[in-house]
Amino acid sequence: MNHDVINPATEEVIASVPMHSVEETDRLIERAGAAAPAWRAVTPADRARLLRRFAEVVDAHNEELAQLEVANSGHTISNARWEAGNVRDVLAYYSGAPERHSGKQIPVAGGVDVTFYEPIGVVGIIAPWNFPMPIAGWGFGPALAAGNTVLLKPAALTPLTAMRIGELALEAGIPEGVFTVVTGGGSTVGNRFVSHELVRKICFTGSNAVGRSVMEGCAAQVKRVTLELGGKSANVVFADADLEKAAAMAPYAVFDNAGQDCCARSRIFVERRAYERFMELFEVAVKNVKVLDPRDEASEMGPLISAGQCESVASYVDEADVAFRGSAPSGPGYWFAPTVLATTDLTSRAYREEIFGPVVSVVPFDDEAQAVALANDGPFGLSGSIWTRDVGRALRVARGIETGALSVNSNSSVRYSTPFGGFKQSGVGRELGPDALLGFSEEKNVFISTED
Repeated sequence: MNHDVINPATEEVIASVPMHSVEETDRLIERAGAAAPAWRAVTPADRARLLRRFAEVVDAHNEELAQLEVANSGHTISNARWEAGNVRDVLAYYSGAPERHSGKQIPVAGGVDVTFYEPIGVVGIIAPWNFPMPIAGWGFGPALAAGNTVLLKPAALTPLTAMRIGELALEAGIPEGVFTVVTGGGSTVGNRFVSHELVRKICFTGSNAVGRSVMEGCAAQVKRVTLELGGKSANVVFADADLEKAAAMAPYAVFDNAGQDCCARSRIFVERRAYERFMELFEVAVKNVKVLDPRDEASEMGPLISAGQCESVASYVDEADVAFRGSAPSGPGYWFAPTVLATTDLTSRAYREEIFGPVVSVVPFDDEAQAVALANDGPFGLSGSIWTRDVGRALRVARGIETGALSVNSNSSVRYSTPFGGFKQSGVGRELGPDALLGFSEEKNVFISTED
């Protein structure tokens, strides 16, 4: 059985991809299990060398991968080039890890105590459709570095770059069975990753509803799990901030990737005495966002991923009051104009739920305490931004907001060299950063008696 892959900018079928059955998935899981002992035995230096080579091969195919992502996911070409480069950079960063992934010698009485980090075994990565390349890489880079074999299931909507990266891994010399891309549906391939006893850990990025189901399935085997789920992040703008810069940057904090980003700052809180001026500046910035054919070098925002996603986003906007909009192309494609809501009802669906589209609510606040309370009012806590010239206030507010990744006077959410993950219902565990291999390792303690 095959699945048609559709270009969201043109609505044209661009590929037909096999959907693996449960039986086929089992065979690939078993192959990964069989490959695990040999991969685990590869010396740290040789594993590092293979990962560096993998990074080099990905880099050599950056433009090919980027163009493939533009066609498959509707990402702008500039974003897609960055995403392919991020896979390269993550692999290069974690290629330095195998030779530094060392345990400890712990002082004890009567002997010597040492710890070792052992690979977990087979890791299943279930990647989302919104960032198919980077989020997959955040899992398979450190997992491979730690000595695990990896099975990657891309989203059925966006499998093409994952499939190509799987081919590039073999070209780079990664042994057969060590890194395998398994295409198919969540109810077959994804569920089998969760239920199969050979798969010892799951990395899942996606919706909260599916994430809860994955967590429940992993609990049956006490299987390790990392979850990166939803967000409804806050962009907090104080009156003393550089309002021109904050307003100019705010569209890209929420409309990047057409708002299909768990880190999207989809709630903007502006100190009341600066609210009117911010909105004037923000309207100009929103109307200047270039929503164009994603192949166009000037494009800053492409289409939504599917017709269904368009309908879902529109259902939120239809229930809300629109302050102003940007523009979007007409004709074929799943286009949706950047939209700013005039929000007064803080119980509304559009304000409280993750829309996953280019829609943002703007709300005034009166003081620092209210800003923190508004930012924390909800089940999510993934990312956010704070705009102020007061360093003390920036630190107080950053410590007060319940979220995993915050930026002050910027909208940056993710760096491969720093940890990433959410508070509350935004997820479990952390990805990236210098400690990522710990999430793919078992710590073993060994005591050696020195007594006669």
